[in-house]
Amino acid sequence: MYINDVNLSSVMVAEPGESYQLSATVNRWVEVLVDCPGSTGLFTYRLPAQLEIKPGDILSVPFGAQQLGAIAIRLLAQPNVDLAPEKIREVEDIVSVGFFPSAYWELLNRVAAYYYTPLIQVIRVALPPGLLGRSQRRIRLVRGEGAGGNSYLLASPNPSAFLTPTARQVWELLQAQLAGDYSFAYLQQKVKSAYRGIRELLRFGLVESYLEPPRLTRPKLQKAVTLTGTIDHDLTTRQREILEVLRRRGGELWQSELLQICNASSSILKTIAQKGYIVIEEREVLRTEQGPALAGDSAKSLTAAQASALETIQTLDGFAQVLLHGVTGSGKTEVYLQAIAPLLNQGKSALVLVPEIGLTPQLTDRFRARFGNKVSVYHSALSDGERYDTWRQMLTGEPQVVIGTRSAVFAPLPKLGLIILDEEHDSSFKQDSPIPTYHARTVAQWRAELENCPLVLGSATPSLESWVSVVTSPPSPLSASGEGGQERNLNSAGRNYYLSLPERINSRPLPPVEIVDMRQELQQGNRSIFSRSLQAALQQLRERKQQGILFIHRRGHSTFVSCRSCGYVLECPHCDVSLAYHHTEEKAPELLRCHYCNYARSHPKFCPDCSSPYLKFFGSGTQRVTQELARQFPELRLIRFDSDTTRNKGSHRTLLTQFANGEADLLVGTQMLTKGLDLPQVTLVGVVAADGLLNLSDYRASERAFQTLTQVAGRAGRGDDPGRVIVQTYTSEHQVIAAVRSHDYLSFSQAELEQRQALNYPPYGRLILLRLSSLDPIQVQNTAQMIATALSVEEEFEILGPAPASILRVANRYRWQILIKFAPDALPQLPDWEEVRSLCPQSVSLTIDVDPINIM
Repeated sequence: MYINDVNLSSVMVAEPGESYQLSATVNRWVEVLVDCPGSTGLFTYRLPAQLEIKPGDILSVPFGAQQLGAIAIRLLAQPNVDLAPEKIREVEDIVSVGFFPSAYWELLNRVAAYYYTPLIQVIRVALPPGLLGRSQRRIRLVRGEGAGGNSYLLASPNPSAFLTPTARQVWELLQAQLAGDYSFAYLQQKVKSAYRGIRELLRFGLVESYLEPPRLTRPKLQKAVTLTGTIDHDLTTRQREILEVLRRRGGELWQSELLQICNASSSILKTIAQKGYIVIEEREVLRTEQGPALAGDSAKSLTAAQASALETIQTLDGFAQVLLHGVTGSGKTEVYLQAIAPLLNQGKSALVLVPEIGLTPQLTDRFRARFGNKVSVYHSALSDGERYDTWRQMLTGEPQVVIGTRSAVFAPLPKLGLIILDEEHDSSFKQDSPIPTYHARTVAQWRAELENCPLVLGSATPSLESWVSVVTSPPSPLSASGEGGQERNLNSAGRNYYLSLPERINSRPLPPVEIVDMRQELQQGNRSIFSRSLQAALQQLRERKQQGILFIHRRGHSTFVSCRSCGYVLECPHCDVSLAYHHTEEKAPELLRCHYCNYARSHPKFCPDCSSPYLKFFGSGTQRVTQELARQFPELRLIRFDSDTTRNKGSHRTLLTQFANGEADLLVGTQMLTKGLDLPQVTLVGVVAADGLLNLSDYRASERAFQTLTQVAGRAGRGDDPGRVIVQTYTSEHQVIAAVRSHDYLSFSQAELEQRQALNYPPYGRLILLRLSSLDPIQVQNTAQMIATALSVEEEFEILGPAPASILRVANRYRWQILIKFAPDALPQLPDWEEVRSLCPQSVSLTIDVDPINIM
């Protein structure tokens, strides 16, 4: 643990709106956490007389030669005796008034301690971008007389004649720019050894160096025009026309809107304002994600199982953990909506976490139709301004619903009444890098405890961790033939609930799953990537005017390119992986791309190894499948839905809306399709190749494959027409395929848990993964060995490795791993991580991943 020099037990934390009565001795100093890499302790600063600083405020402070963001931790009457008062620097300014209530502060500290991360790093994740900023050094020309005693240089016909070549280059760069002002970093990029030239120019007084304050996110202001007086005789006809427009529009408009309507200039408005008929003032404009206009929605009637689950959730008082295990299409979202509605009436808020940004448009629309403008969205795809304004809206204390991805678990919602994790099994809730490597489910559990509110975990395929922690005795299996009610099991703590929704809405059946053995297809002469069964089903789609989904494990066209003469595979020069072929457009150059570092190159005409022209594309990505579909089924209208086609802001919503409006017959995509999409018109789901999910060197591969295939199968038959699922595989006998065929979560989980228990893997054991990487392959290997040796003296945990990562090199960095396995009860007493980090040379980076999801 490397924040042990911060004693937080006695920290005074600012509650929103709460005043602090200071003791008779005036606090003249403050201890802060500074946002600077490598600094983990507290630093003392003097309080300026004009600033009223409280713990939890975000400050701007001088730190070395920079101005940095910092968090005020506690006020002091006297500084530490080891510090000379005259050397203590003053706080520069308050950036934002503190918002850390005690429960929230405790949450941040738990995350820092559990994930072995500096507290300031956790705070950085919790705050929106731009609140903790960094200043930069800039250089600008000194004009005219400002050059002081050396102004003769400026008066001379050619001042640069007195300068060295380096100083002359810098001078000419600054002269060429209108403002004569560049950042020090930019000048260093443009001129070799620029610092020498800058030093010379400073000595001559031709330039000055200054520190630009951090460019922090600020509220967006816009001018508004308000009508104040009646129309009188001292106005021109044109001025009266403008006031009449303003009066008809309710007496208030944004200035830009008024000018556009009246085709006028701002000068005429200033004249009217001077006469006292209008007031022009700046007002804040909230930057929030704008959804489409929606018709209002009312609560739906519930099935017996839904009503029973809702009743249990609504009767919970204080912290409890609920596993809502509902088959796909069983109406979990309606339970969420009806559980939240009474909370808003009580003045409380709710937090809804989803695994993917792609899910938020559909879910947000449904929530906004029910709750209107009380719904906000918070995720990384928003602009910095949108995140900043949404974050500030949360601090108002108004009852609201926030929907977001994993980072929204830190949303500063006061009066939190309920937390929901939808699709709680999804691995997207876990952050692999950068630190802290937190899991949103774990943090949500802590937050629910600290806020004393229920946590609902919803899924059709619960994670084995949640299954084991909540269900203490095996419940009845979820099946369409089961009773309409629910099982409820309490663990020894008495605060864990298991609720089941075993049937779909309106008793719709789960879609039958047909398994096609592609080995037999090949034997019978079918060399297409589509089985005969899937071809027939696709042919029927357009005839019946229905829609379908095709799931492909990978994006791109082909997963690798190989020479048929010598077997050479084209690989990324920076990573130990093959290049995938990406088709851009017809007649465009064929492009090969690395999915790890994004390196791209054109497809060669000849093999780089043997010069053979026989290069073949192998494997099938989304692009290849869509091309093959266009060739075999030209009448089918297609939409491709993967990370290549959804990079632009709003593209998730656009593509799904097009599909929902019937503008395409088939949605072709990757794992995004598996995550909670509700498309009632889909009757067919095809899985082109299930084997890519099964054959991975990861102990979670089977669980992940079962969840993915079950979830994508659940997209079919959610409307009035029955659904059908076709899964193509070369290993039809695999236990995961058998469990997917029968929608049998219980038998799969029992078999998988037996294997996990035998190997002491989660949820029966715990893991910490140490990831090391470096540009130097020998140095990272030696460092991994030294750390493993240092750790092996401990007896309370098992060390696996060091070993190279499954993909040794990514972006020219060589990667090694050490896996620590220990009992599930509590984190082990690991050595001081500062000591472990001291074994790492500067060129080797170390990431500590607690409870890793991905160990490949």
